[in-house]
Amino acid sequence: MQTLKNKVILITGANRGIGKSLLKASLEKGAKKIYATCRNVSKMPDFGDERVVSLELDITDNLQISKVAEKATDVEVLINNAGILSQGNILEGEISAVEKDMKVNYYGTVNMMRAFAPILGKNAPAKIVNLVSIVAYSPLPSIAAYAVSKAALYSATLSARIELAKKQIAVHVINPGAIDTDMNKGSDWDMPAPDGVAKIILDKVEAGELDIVPDEMGLGMYNAWKEEPSKLAEMYSNMYHGE
Repeated sequence: MQTLKNKVILITGANRGIGKSLLKASLEKGAKKIYATCRNVSKMPDFGDERVVSLELDITDNLQISKVAEKATDVEVLINNAGILSQGNILEGEISAVEKDMKVNYYGTVNMMRAFAPILGKNAPAKIVNLVSIVAYSPLPSIAAYAVSKAALYSATLSARIELAKKQIAVHVINPGAIDTDMNKGSDWDMPAPDGVAKIILDKVEAGELDIVPDEMGLGMYNAWKEEPSKLAEMYSNMYHGE
């Protein structure tokens, strides 16, 4: 087990939702320092802990990524959590939604990995933890842009895992189902609270699990997909058509 105690961690999108919960869980794990980033640091909560260093970062801005990388040269664990979710299907939804979700969820996260891989290599053993989604396995048509971006990110994460395997950088992929955060506000699904899910994620990261589905909803969908990919597609079809 590679503990997170005394590690230097950077978390994107740390101001709310699962990112905020991952930050709190990292503090409880005994992290040495946590770089907490978000697009507007005035919206960053006061965690009341001097180990938290707030930095402004829009992951779609390569200049900001470079500036943060110059400041955070001691990072040992990169948690790529920042993301967005656009509603709409693939054939009739706004194409700008696809472009927006890809820009943040895929390109932004890939650029974070590219910027921090050399830093993590110098500070190895190190970790990259990418928050992806259960929809990486099969798209839910009502959030097609999000699903497309997460499927692309899932593939990129597995590529990075292979590339970094001999550099003592473990690459973890997190594929949760729906979590009770602002991103899923208004949903009538029975969703788990982010604090509990965050603790499960970090426990499994410490245990060395590379492919993590941290919640019951996600596990149900993952097991259906693992048994037969068409079963998960059928579940999503029934949801989409209200059957």
